[in-house]
Amino acid sequence: MHRERGGSLNSRITLAMVGLTLTAFAVVYVGMMAYFFVIYEWLYPQATPDESWRLGDTVMVGLVLGVGLLTASLIGWRLARRIIAPLKTVAAAARRIATGDFSARADLPPGSFGEARDLVADFNRMAERLQQAETELAYSNSAIAHELRTPLTILRGRLQGLLDGVFEPGPQVYRRLIAHVDDLSGIVEELRTLALSNAGQLDLALTPVDVAAEAGAALSTLEAELAAAGIAVTRSLDPAATLADRARLRQAFVAVLENACRYAPRAPVHVQTFVEGEEVVFRCTDSGPGLSEEGRARAFDRFWRAEASRGRSLGGSGLGLPIVRAIARAHGGEARILTSDTPGLAVEIRLPHRTSLFSG
Repeated sequence: MHRERGGSLNSRITLAMVGLTLTAFAVVYVGMMAYFFVIYEWLYPQATPDESWRLGDTVMVGLVLGVGLLTASLIGWRLARRIIAPLKTVAAAARRIATGDFSARADLPPGSFGEARDLVADFNRMAERLQQAETELAYSNSAIAHELRTPLTILRGRLQGLLDGVFEPGPQVYRRLIAHVDDLSGIVEELRTLALSNAGQLDLALTPVDVAAEAGAALSTLEAELAAAGIAVTRSLDPAATLADRARLRQAFVAVLENACRYAPRAPVHVQTFVEGEEVVFRCTDSGPGLSEEGRARAFDRFWRAEASRGRSLGGSGLGLPIVRAIARAHGGEARILTSDTPGLAVEIRLPHRTSLFSG
């Protein structure tokens, strides 16, 4: 069926070229006939029969027509092949992707048009995104199951122990059970936030905020945790006004600071806010173990943790930094990890420096 469609397009292009040739020939022929039998006799009434139209002229016109039709057919056939070739490679790759092979890519035949190159390049980029999404989905499903299984197993064990009389009911036991439920609720809420962000449905209540004030509030919220981790915080909070969702912005700042608490204990942390050009910036720099180049590239992947110091035993869900980026992008900004030759990790959130809803 696909071959018939390809052949049909080839035939249509060839027939179009032939039709164009016939149309041009008809216009020329009718014009010549009108000239010789009407206009010519009117202009030259004394012309001899030898100067009028002859059979040889008709044969010559027919020969020219035949050559023109043959040339048009060859040109149309070659043109159709050049158009169809990249379409066939894209169709073949699309069929492989439809069967589940997301590694399929379209090849660009030599001599293709610029539009064909753009089509193949766009298709391959789309296929690459699909492959990445499929890989991420498979990994996320496995990671979600793992993240939920641990607290659920502990929770079930505690409840079973209470039922069997192994544990005595009391405020401490109930507090532990509530803590495990809170962990589960936190993971579910983080997953919900990421899902809304991926769907472009993360609603924001934009109000004028000072990034410096929100950073200070986040530091105050985590004051006890920072002290328990032995982290000495220095701050340089310059005013940086913008429009943002206050709650989401503070959620992002808290996530960055919790990341420093968890993975850079007993390391100095410096928090900055400032305006740079058309952006407001929040930057948190610690002096901990930092990340490798590969780690910096994957730090915003869901559920990703470095092998050594960033394990589940430290309490992280692997969703903190991805949520930071999701919130930043929902505001039209970006979150990134800065490269540095010195030890430590610098996480930066950049947001547009807006003062009204209609700012650029």
